[in-house]
Amino acid sequence: MSEHNDYLRTGTRSFRLSADVLALMTKGAGYAALFCLAIYVVGYITVVIAGLLPEDSKQAPDPTPTSFLEAPASTGKALA
Repeated sequence: MSEHNDYLRTGTRSFRLSADVLALMTKGAGYAALFCLAIYVVGYITVVIAGLLPEDSKQAPDPTPTSFLEAPASTGKALA
């Protein structure tokens, strides 16, 4: 019988490189999933807070009247 018990071939250099790459890709996918989950949670909290507001506050006019100001219409003349 052979004394070779390295069934997973962990002693070779190419396996180590593949394992490191796989570990880094899995770590990156985990960070991406955590980031997406955090965005989802913030959005959900915003929706819940908006649902708790009274109906009058949702139908009230904008408190900042300058938000409706528009830029003056262009006259078509170039500034020289």
